[in-house]
Amino acid sequence: MQASVLIVIAAFLTSILSGVFGMAGGLIFMGVLAWLLPAAFALALHGVIQFASNAWRFLLHRHHVAWPVLLWFGIGAAAAIGLFSLLIFSPTRFYVFLGLGLMPILVWLPESWLSLDATRRGHAIGGGFVSTGLALVSGVSGPVTDLLFVRSKLNRHQVVATKAVMQAIGHASKIFVYGGLLLSAPARAAIPLPVTVVAILASMAGIMVGGALLDRISEAHFRASRRWIITIVGATFLVQAFRIALA
Repeated sequence: MQASVLIVIAAFLTSILSGVFGMAGGLIFMGVLAWLLPAAFALALHGVIQFASNAWRFLLHRHHVAWPVLLWFGIGAAAAIGLFSLLIFSPTRFYVFLGLGLMPILVWLPESWLSLDATRRGHAIGGGFVSTGLALVSGVSGPVTDLLFVRSKLNRHQVVATKAVMQAIGHASKIFVYGGLLLSAPARAAIPLPVTVVAILASMAGIMVGGALLDRISEAHFRASRRWIITIVGATFLVQAFRIALA
């Protein structure tokens, strides 16, 4: 019961963060699930809840989505899913936390190193491939998709809306690869269906709250805050990964 309550609360609060900044919420929520559940179960459950959350965010901001970007991003994502389905990989808590901890490093890379623009076809395809692959290993890929918007001229509403669909694609890939695990008896015992439903509703509510807050922050504050938030979160998970490795 305690774990179920924590999952629902985390789904709500982290969705508010995602609704405001378009990032970090999924990263934190994945860490919470990986701490409470076996890694494979956590990846599958995260995929289900976050897919619903990002789909809801898309509906709220659908008029701002940059559709041409998503076409090419989806092609790259499909290629990653196809490749990953041929591999044998068993996720562990260590790999999840390591991935969550290392990914924020990407936001500090000099823009001249990775001068990416989501509106460019090649960049979108490559971003879809890499980010979806990372989602299947660590559960999230927000920092990678963030890099696609470094040079783009999309405004904050377009970034949040377009990235919501990108993230939904990544979460759908986790459902495709790991979702069957949620149908097993151990998973149903650890994650009752009502908990999943309530967590989905909580994440939708959080997105609505975050969307309202998004309108109240400036473009400059939006861009400056994102980098520091994800860095602090990533450092926390990296410490956890080293603790697991040394245990």
